[in-house]
Amino acid sequence: MAHWVEPVAGTLLMALVLADVFLTVLYARAGTGILSDRLARLVWLALRRLSSAGNGNHLLSFCGPLILVALLFTWSILLALGAALIVHPQLGTSITSSNQETPTDFVTALYVAGSSLSIVGGSNFGPQSTGAKLLFLLNSVIGTSVISLTITYLMQIYGALRSRNSLCLKIHALCGETGDAADLLAHLFANNQLSAGYNNLSELAAEVTDTKEAHHFYPVLFYFRFPEPFYSVSRSSLIVLDAVSLIRSALPKNADWLKQSGAVTQLWSSALLLLSTLNNVFLHEKASAEADDGDRQLWQVRFDNARRRLRQAGVSVTDDLPHSCESYLEQRRRWDCLVCLLGHSMAYQSSDIDPAIQRV
Repeated sequence: MAHWVEPVAGTLLMALVLADVFLTVLYARAGTGILSDRLARLVWLALRRLSSAGNGNHLLSFCGPLILVALLFTWSILLALGAALIVHPQLGTSITSSNQETPTDFVTALYVAGSSLSIVGGSNFGPQSTGAKLLFLLNSVIGTSVISLTITYLMQIYGALRSRNSLCLKIHALCGETGDAADLLAHLFANNQLSAGYNNLSELAAEVTDTKEAHHFYPVLFYFRFPEPFYSVSRSSLIVLDAVSLIRSALPKNADWLKQSGAVTQLWSSALLLLSTLNNVFLHEKASAEADDGDRQLWQVRFDNARRRLRQAGVSVTDDLPHSCESYLEQRRRWDCLVCLLGHSMAYQSSDIDPAIQRV
């Protein structure tokens, strides 16, 4: 019975790995991986536990690279194991050694399988039957294809990571390294030059959209956590969404063209979609749309401070304070909990994600 059980089990195992490679590298959608998503979560939870045991959150900075190493190692080992299960019953018959009696143990099968996945004829074991020759050829094609795909995958991930970090650094610089959206708008719209600042908003909106899609294509990006909080998606999203909320609520009537512009709409939608995607795929705890009285009071103070900062920069603000404040609170309610959940899940403190809270 073992003569057919092992090949069937090996075929199923190889099919599982190849399906995971296809879904992770080629299909490229968040939450679709069979092995990769679970492995990434497992590595993150293990490092998170070690970090909470007193080794510091800097340990989490190694999570992204470690996940990639673990994923490539898992794919390689499981492919070799699956091929070994197929090869094992054929040792000594269809597959023989060229210079000695052919061993039939499983370790030898694993060695032959690993060799056939890399180069046909790379060991002193060779196929003798037509079926064995086709098996060696198929293994070689599979091994070469997986290696090529994973190399391309790694290059794309680090390209997307560099673009994401550049966007986060750009947002950090535009707000004067304060993490406050009011400072960002004050710099963009200084002396009430809304048209000039609109060009920067358009560029920012395009980059936020690219970042959202990068996390959708390469969900492992979520686990690349840097010690510097300004590189976090949660902090960048907070600044962007807070900036849009202030534009829509604090600016006067003559700025309606800006409030309804494509750049502002794109910024809002892309940042919310990014937060929602990460929340739905990675976080077990779901965000609540309810805000308590403490939150509302804090947001009101933040809104007053933002209006004051904009006036200092020469930017006109609305005089309809009750209506504008309520508008700001309503918009903030839609995204604040998402930002807090995401920041907490990445082991950041609230003051890391929203440093402006210390000035309230």
